[in-house]
Amino acid sequence: MKTLLRSAVCVLALGAGPAMADFPERDLQGIIQWGAGGSTDTVMRSVTPHAEEVLGADVVMTNRTGGVGAIATKFTYAQKADGYTLLMGAENPLLYKVMGLSDIDYSDFVPVSLLARGVPLIVARPDAPFDTFDEFVAYAQEHPNEVKVGSTGPGGLASTITAMIKAKTDLPVTEVPYDGDGPALTALQGSAIDVMPAVLGAAVEQVKAGRMKVLALMDVTANDALPDVAPITDTHPEFNDYLPWGPFFGVFVKKGTPEEALAKLTEAYAAGAQSEEFQKLMEGRGYAVMNISGEEAQSFLTRWQSVTAWLLQDAGVAKVSPEELGIPRP
Repeated sequence: MKTLLRSAVCVLALGAGPAMADFPERDLQGIIQWGAGGSTDTVMRSVTPHAEEVLGADVVMTNRTGGVGAIATKFTYAQKADGYTLLMGAENPLLYKVMGLSDIDYSDFVPVSLLARGVPLIVARPDAPFDTFDEFVAYAQEHPNEVKVGSTGPGGLASTITAMIKAKTDLPVTEVPYDGDGPALTALQGSAIDVMPAVLGAAVEQVKAGRMKVLALMDVTANDALPDVAPITDTHPEFNDYLPWGPFFGVFVKKGTPEEALAKLTEAYAAGAQSEEFQKLMEGRGYAVMNISGEEAQSFLTRWQSVTAWLLQDAGVAKVSPEELGIPRP
């Protein structure tokens, strides 16, 4: 009987061990969806050292590029749901199913922290024959398809912002595709295009230098980087249907990760997002710090996916209808 009791105690102790263990007990790996030196990479390598101080362990970061972030997403999903593999990414997985890129998206993960959001800005070449958003729309309507607007492809910031405007008013423009907002903004300065929706951080220095002018700040609040520019919703409240919106950066773990591990990771990245270094980086790049987790983060993801997926559907570029995927119209 004593032998049986001792055996039972040992079994219980072994079973309780992992649940009682302090997390983390070893180094973690962070899988970054995009390449070295890009925005996602820069954000993650800025915030993570501060999170490591709370975790008491290193997060070894690796760039796994390809498939618009799908390679990194699939790799992380294939790992154990133990909290030791973090997916460090941007907004792209929320559109995988709509664009027919993958059956795996952020619905298969839990947000540890949504760190920051890019703020969209509409800029024009300095000598464009319009100086405000309303003048731009009016000119486009008076000169159908003459205004050239830069694009970075379906689902990108530029095409989504253009789709937002078209959802609220007639905007007969010609969209010109570019391989990224960098080349598009260069084309704008060379007058190859007239208008470009871009993230504020990518355009703000050229605006301050007078190489392009602001037509609209596509947000619901003013931004310290451009204190004299009012948000579009001040004069066009109809855009509250979609805004705030913008590319974002977040840390995720696979669904099923133990609550203890998730809580420790959330605490660590919340502290990292509050660090002075991270705050300065975000301010300098014109990003809005979010630092949200739990239900608040999930609500943001749900709304972002709803807004963007249906804008793509209405623009005729979605491969799969959001309705088929159970994504409600905003």
